[in-house]
Amino acid sequence: MAKYQFPDGFLWGTATAAHQVEGNNTNSDIWLMEQMSGSMFVEPSGNACEHFERYASDIALLASLGFNSYRFSVEWARIEPEEGSFSDSALEHYSSMVDCCIAQGLKPFITLHHFTSPQWLIQRGGWEGSDTPALFARYAEKVISVLGSRINGVCTINEANIGRVLTSSGMLPSLDIIRQTPGWRAAANALDVTADEFMPFMFAISESGRQTIMAAHRQAVNCIKSIQPALSCGITLAVQDIVAGPGGEEIAAKHRREVNEVYLNEITEDDFVGVQCYSRHRYDSNGPMGPESGVEVTDMGYEFWPEALEQTIRQAYDVAGIPVLVTENGIATTDDRRRIDYVTRALTGVQACLNDGIPVLGYTYWSAMDNFEWMLGYRPKFGIIAIDRKTQGRSVKQSGKWLGDIARTNATTFSV
Repeated sequence: MAKYQFPDGFLWGTATAAHQVEGNNTNSDIWLMEQMSGSMFVEPSGNACEHFERYASDIALLASLGFNSYRFSVEWARIEPEEGSFSDSALEHYSSMVDCCIAQGLKPFITLHHFTSPQWLIQRGGWEGSDTPALFARYAEKVISVLGSRINGVCTINEANIGRVLTSSGMLPSLDIIRQTPGWRAAANALDVTADEFMPFMFAISESGRQTIMAAHRQAVNCIKSIQPALSCGITLAVQDIVAGPGGEEIAAKHRREVNEVYLNEITEDDFVGVQCYSRHRYDSNGPMGPESGVEVTDMGYEFWPEALEQTIRQAYDVAGIPVLVTENGIATTDDRRRIDYVTRALTGVQACLNDGIPVLGYTYWSAMDNFEWMLGYRPKFGIIAIDRKTQGRSVKQSGKWLGDIARTNATTFSV
């Protein structure tokens, strides 16, 4: 089969999120929620993958596989553990991570917010608070003043639409139901706010929450550009491949507008949009349909449907009209052969987009290592590197070697 050569400068990376891999993120809202009796989290994150201590060897391992970029998040709850008090040691830590990437030949891309927030922010109104955009921009300014001259790009906020995605697809119940759960109420009580006032990022699904998130993004970009005008800035979205089943055309179109397009329409001036996609979501006249009979299901419970990535890249570009960076794509499975098949089919879609002239800047696999998958704990295995939960030993999976070889050669032997 003919070789497919990707464009010069194409980014090949993997991604992690601080809370999911670093461990002991004790000042964050999600850490608090994990500890509560009756929590919606099946287990606490604990030491996670100890990436906070092991980042140098982890980064070296990724570089040795052949990747040329690494997307990781910096943790607001570590950098500003108390309102207005910034930790020099935390900033120095992430500065060292950037230097380590550069030394290993990896282009560092940072995410300023990946779901977790300082507990003090939640006490201030969280992601419906009127002061949150300015507070986030102040934090962004502090981080970029230290890291900005050495990084290749910044994602302000990870999956700005995640709350709406989880509820509209039926993966989470309504917020009214969630607010009645013991763990939610206990976490709110611990911060001396009401259950209605408790507003972590992933649950900011109201129009007020959406506006707060997007205002935080815009103010952060303005701060970043005032410091580093040439630094590439964007936001990442969980762009959904929303498909209409029988009688579902109207409701599918509604979800497509509310989950995808309303966000894409607001970022047309950004340098790029980070597209994150894992599967498709089907809707009929009654709402979410669930997996189609006979279609393979991943360990996350949704369809094995890598073709969704191509469709979401196309939608993002059609609506926003800016370059696309695939900032997350992957599969939770214990069968590594299925991971290779999934990525093969996903990359075939990326090739098709490139062939049609869509400016796709790169492909980032989620995730670098098996990690803490939020409410589902450590059961789902997304990583190309396995983590021994007892010893913290690292083992590269065959998929990691395979994808690293593609990255090293910037080419595949499968093509459209």
